[in-house]
Amino acid sequence: METHDVARSISFSRCFARLAGVALASLLWLPAAHTDVRLPGLFSHHMVLQQELPVPVWGWADEGEEVTVQFRDQRVTTVARNGKWAVRLQPMKAGPHPEILAVRGKNTILLRNVLLGEVWICSGQSNMEWPLSRSLEPEGDIAGAANPRIRLFTVPKLRTEEPVDDVRSEWKECNPETVRDFSAVAYYFGRALQRTRNVAVGLINTSWGGSPAEVWMSKTALTLDPDYRREIWDAYPEAAQRYQAALAEWERAKAEAERTGQKFERGRPWAPWRPAELYNGMIAPLIPYAISGAIWYQGESNASRAWQYRRLFPDLILNWRRDWGQGDFPFVAVQLAPWDKNRNRSLEEITAEPGESDWAELREAQVHATRILPNVGLAIITDAGDKDDIHPARKAIVGERLALAARVIAYAETFAGRSPMYKSASFGGGRATIEFDFVGNGLVARDGPLRGFAIAGPDRKFVWADARILGKNRVVVSSPLVSDPIAVRYGWADYPVVNLESAFGLPASPFRTDDFPLTTAPKNP
Repeated sequence: METHDVARSISFSRCFARLAGVALASLLWLPAAHTDVRLPGLFSHHMVLQQELPVPVWGWADEGEEVTVQFRDQRVTTVARNGKWAVRLQPMKAGPHPEILAVRGKNTILLRNVLLGEVWICSGQSNMEWPLSRSLEPEGDIAGAANPRIRLFTVPKLRTEEPVDDVRSEWKECNPETVRDFSAVAYYFGRALQRTRNVAVGLINTSWGGSPAEVWMSKTALTLDPDYRREIWDAYPEAAQRYQAALAEWERAKAEAERTGQKFERGRPWAPWRPAELYNGMIAPLIPYAISGAIWYQGESNASRAWQYRRLFPDLILNWRRDWGQGDFPFVAVQLAPWDKNRNRSLEEITAEPGESDWAELREAQVHATRILPNVGLAIITDAGDKDDIHPARKAIVGERLALAARVIAYAETFAGRSPMYKSASFGGGRATIEFDFVGNGLVARDGPLRGFAIAGPDRKFVWADARILGKNRVVVSSPLVSDPIAVRYGWADYPVVNLESAFGLPASPFRTDDFPLTTAPKNP
């Protein structure tokens, strides 16, 4: 039985004693007596409601109880059915001052300091979870973080086999105390967005380090697709059995080492992720809270299956969009940062010759989603990685580039806020001509001649190439070693060393023109 189910079974007398004297904000998520109207934890003091969209408000009450929600000049009444109720407020524009949302049934709940603005889901694995206090030189940003028009909501970590309907947390105003352990990427994104949009911004951080994409998808999405059912859903029980066997062996070896007085240094085996478990515990309870869009920093845990991520990542976006019921809401992801996988190589060793890369294949899969789905963007950070750390500390540049892309995709601002992307290639005369989209005022080479381009002939052997910018949106690539080029790659490495960018200062995305077999694709038996 889940914790929230056990809590609901507490008797009225015990519940009353436990809750006596607790502030109203706590009442929003702690179990209440069955005679009271109750709201999910998402509805608390200091919350941000999404402007210019219908706003769902929902909760629990006695069967047949009449519930009224009032905000501004809107007053909507409904009746609880099966212990649940829901209303929808009509779209409203952001106002200059905090307001009160009232919910009345047999009891009254008054939520104070409520703002209308832009609400964003911020999700992914460790690089999204990474707190501001551990980013690069955070002291000044933490000290200056007080901003009542930025609100923070952190979803507690919860792995569960079935979807839950509530989340035990509350909204907080952004200040040095509340932002310190909040997602750095989400905060920098929200700060940049709030400054440029000049409205309140609500950030819902729901992330977990090490998590693969499939744990953020619903059971329905993973079982209706026969490939996912075979590759992911049905594969879990066997993985769980292997883990239990490995754990038993680890415990046996540890006990034996302790018995004989030997040093034991073997790490504890990692439990496999259960498909859909974070969707159930950390996404499902957020739906259908009205949002502007989502930002996403994930992919490291799927890099070894980059071939699958070409389908999985777009399907995750579609999964969320279907379940939220808000149409094709904006979804902006961070492309994987450069990282040399702790191999302690020098730059000379890294750039000795072109090679294959599962991280490059994952980055391509991320780009693929932007090509097949509307309102999907990428923040490219080839200039913000750390050769020897999978968690690069420069989170400000990541959040700010997410905000640039969001301004273009979500808010239709007309400026060069998206990174240059490969568009097409033509071959002839011993050279390749590459054309790019999203170049703004043109392409430039940062810090000297262009770097990171490789070219191959019919033998498919890539060598480093000479490259020069032609006109506003093209690059010409060639090598005296390749007389008949058929393919070009750029930044195709775990740790790409590259310098092509737009005049606006945004780096071009790594790419390949070929369709040679992916190294991460399953090998035919």
